Order: sequence, then C-alpha cells, then structure tokens
Amino acid sequence: MSDFFDLHRPTLEAAVTALACREYWTPYPEVPSGKIYGETAKAEGEAGFAALIGQDFDLPDHPGQSRAGAEVSPFGPALAIRYPAATPDDLIAAASAAAPALAAATPETRVGVCLEALARLNRQSFLIGNATMHTTGQAFAMAFQAGGPHAQDRGLEAVAAAWAEMTRFAATARWEKPQGKAAPIVMEKSWTLRPAGIALTIGCNTFPTWNSYPGLFASLATGNPVIVKPHPRAILPLALTVRTLREVLAEAGLPADAVLLAVDEPGAEITKDLATRPEVKLIDYTGSSTFGSWLRDNARQAQLFTEETGVNSVVIAATRDLEGMCANLAFALSLYSGQMCTSPQNLYIPAGGIETDKGHKSFDEVSAALVAAIDGLLSDPARAAGICGAIANPATQARAEATAAKGRVLRYGAARGEAGPLLLAVDPSDATATEECFGPVAFVIATPDAEAAIRQAATLAAEKGAITAALYDTEEERIARAEAAFANAGVNLSINLTGNIFVNQSAAFSDFHVTGANPAGNASLTDTAFVATRFRRVMSRRLAA
Repeated sequence: MSDFFDLHRPTLEAAVTALACREYWTPYPEVPSGKIYGETAKAEGEAGFAALIGQDFDLPDHPGQSRAGAEVSPFGPALAIRYPAATPDDLIAAASAAAPALAAATPETRVGVCLEALARLNRQSFLIGNATMHTTGQAFAMAFQAGGPHAQDRGLEAVAAAWAEMTRFAATARWEKPQGKAAPIVMEKSWTLRPAGIALTIGCNTFPTWNSYPGLFASLATGNPVIVKPHPRAILPLALTVRTLREVLAEAGLPADAVLLAVDEPGAEITKDLATRPEVKLIDYTGSSTFGSWLRDNARQAQLFTEETGVNSVVIAATRDLEGMCANLAFALSLYSGQMCTSPQNLYIPAGGIETDKGHKSFDEVSAALVAAIDGLLSDPARAAGICGAIANPATQARAEATAAKGRVLRYGAARGEAGPLLLAVDPSDATATEECFGPVAFVIATPDAEAAIRQAATLAAEKGAITAALYDTEEERIARAEAAFANAGVNLSINLTGNIFVNQSAAFSDFHVTGANPAGNASLTDTAFVATRFRRVMSRRLAA
C-alpha cells in the first residue's frame, strides 16, 4: 500500500494551520506558467484535450454497459465524448459494495488518497483548464484557475477541515473513576468513526470542479463513497477528476468504486432517481433554488448541503475614488459574463447622488461613469473575450435579451450579442430586481438615500438570499451600520474594493464561501459544520483487566 499520507503530511499540516489563521496560503500556483508547471505543460494539456474529442472516455472497471454524453463547447464545436453510463441501480450497488472497505480504512489512508489525488490533479491543470473552458465558456485563464488550482485549493481545504475534525478527540482512552475506599472503576474506551453513507455530488454547469470538490473530498476523506453527478453540459472536468481518484484509490488498496461517475444527457436525467435512493445519505448541490426546493421536499433521507439562487447587491453611498470604484465594478460585472454565484446584480445609488473625490455626482452621472468604465474595459475585442468568455447556456442569453424590455437601458451589452452586461435602471418597487437574473444583467436602482440603500439590499439578501454584498462609502459610522445589517442578513460584505481584488472572488483557507445563513445556501465552504456531520463517533468500552 502506497503511503500517500506521509508523502503529503507537510502539505496537510500547512493546510490545517492555514484554516485556523485564515491568512493567504496555497500550495497550487494559479499562474498558468511553464516555469511552474513545466515548459511543455501547456502543449501537453491542449494535446490531451484534443485527443479526448470524439472518443470513448476511458474509465477502467467502471460500471455501465452503455455510453452517454452530449457536451457542446460554448465556443462552438461538439465534444462528442462518450462516457460510461451506469444505471442508478448499478451505481448504488457499486458504491454499497465499496463502502465497507472505505469505512474500515484509517483516516490517514483516506486523507492520503485525497492529498495524492489533488497533487495529480494539479499536474493536470492545463488539461482540466481546457476541459473547463470548453464546457463552461470561461476564457482559458479563468478556466485554468477556477477549474484547476482554485478548485484544488477548495478540495484541500475540505480535506484539512475533515482531518482536523476526525482527529479533534482521542481515539482511545483509559477511564478511571475513583470510588473512595473501594477500588476505582477502570474502563478501556475506543471510538470508531462511522461514515454517514453514500454521498451524491451534483455538479453545476458553470463551475463543475470548483463547486464540486469541497463536498466530494469532504465525503471521501470521512469514509463515504461518492457518486459524482456532473451537469450534462459539463461532464469532462469531473470525469477527469473521477478517473484520477479511482486510480489513486486502487493504488492505495481501496475499491476504485468508492468514487463513481453518473452520466446522463439533457432530457434523460437520472439525478432525481439517485437523490431519492434510501442509500444516499449526503447530497452536495449547487444550482437553482427550484431544484434545491425539490431536493428538500423529496430527498429527506439525506443531509443536504446547498449553494442556491441569490441576489447579490452593491450599495454606492459615497467614494473617495470614483474612477477606481467604477473600474473595479466594471470588471466584477463583466467577468465571465456575470455567470458566477458571486457576481453583483443590483446596484443601489441614492437618487440625489453621492459625494466623490471629483465632487458631487448625480445618480445619472454615477451610472454614466459606470457604463463608461465597462465600455472602456471591453473596448478591445481580445481583452473583452478574455474577461467575458462565452455564454454557457442559450437560456442565459435569451434571459438577457428578454430582460432588456423591463427597464431604462443604460447599456445593452449581451442583450444585443455584445460583450459585457446589460445595465438597466429600474424603480425600487419593480419586482424585476428582487429575483436572481443569472448572467450578464445588472440593475441600477435609485433609493431615497444611502441608509435606504443599505436597508433594501440587506433585506433582499435576508429574504431571497445573497452570497456577496459590496459597499462603497466614506462615513465610518454608516459603514459600521452596514456591516451589522449585512451580517444580520447572513451575507459576506466587501467594502471599498478598488484595484485587483473583486467582490466575485472567494479565497480558500481565508474566505468562508457562502455563510449558510440566508436562502442562498445552507452550507459554508468550508467550516466545521460542512464536514462534521459526514461521520459519527461510535464507542466501545469494557472494564480494564
């Protein structure tokens, strides 16, 4: 048996330390540089991806007699990759057969498997970057980072949290209770970590690895077999992940079927069937609140960890750097054409305008400055393509086009097939801006004053959910009130961001992504609650000899 745990112990120890201190740390470089990943890594990644196109995906000894897969790159070509397609019955049977050996393995063995798999996935980052690019529509630089190193960071974070929780208490103890003049009662006690059961990871179209790795690795590290169910439009990044994990599991002497791939096609989905099986005890889900509600109503046998629909807001109350603020928001609104769970949607500005370093600016002047910043950022087609990428789902494009009729258009953008967001001015009472409008759409909303803007944004977050919020202001007392309001709404707040840090970004080992405290999700990446209930401690005790 390969001793992966000892090999990667320094990385694990550093990760556990980073979890506690929350300072910047990563073992996986985010820059797609040949100096870091090897001078031939880029070419090998491209060639590896090209070799997969139009072929049967090799997944040795995986259950399933048929093949499925209908992925089409948002940049045009059909991938035509056919994956092993197993029935829900076959997947559940295979996972159930693998469960005893996985549960009996030591935490060191399971964590070692996860650490080795993450190291191998990191070495495949150029291949996974290409796979992510051509299934999500992200431009390559973003696909490399989000599909590769940043996803690996989140996976490692979950493994480190799981390890910390599994080793929090002693595994054995000698318990001695004094009995006065009589002999003490002496007992030997031991505790077994009992996994919850089969886990189901339901992937999303836009961030297939980033959103799936935390639940996948948390479940596997704590001894639960995992069935990975990718979105039918974004199978390849997770198929590569499953293949790597199965290889490492076999090398460690564990059943490869501890990780399985559940593939389907649009119109013939198997997710509901899998989610409601009594053997499935854990479900990690990223997607719409509509399906999240279905899971809550129907998959009651399982613990559910979700990231769902939300409305992210920006309050612009005042700024000491109008140009920097607009540049920052222009990038945040344009990045990946707004197809991020962290992208801002509603921008609240006092109707009477705001104070800035360039004097008082009216509502229309602030709106115009923001539009100018977006137009300037995206004026070069090559740069625009690198920032905006492609629309992952035709329904997202149709939504942007339909939304253009619902307000005063400040900027058409994607609604006319151009780069960047549609920007609409809408009335605060308009219901259009009270629901998530996923994709390249943002609403600019006039409010009576800054206090009302904060109140409206925080109330909406509490009622409809939000993952991020942003505030631009110069009054510290009002900033403090905003911090309290957004904390009460359960949404993470970014204040006065300018330069090369954006509200969209969530850093592993430091930022708890989603709070689990509003309707945008019931779980947080990656806190104790995310890992602790994936296993239980069961005691055995006896009188000492």
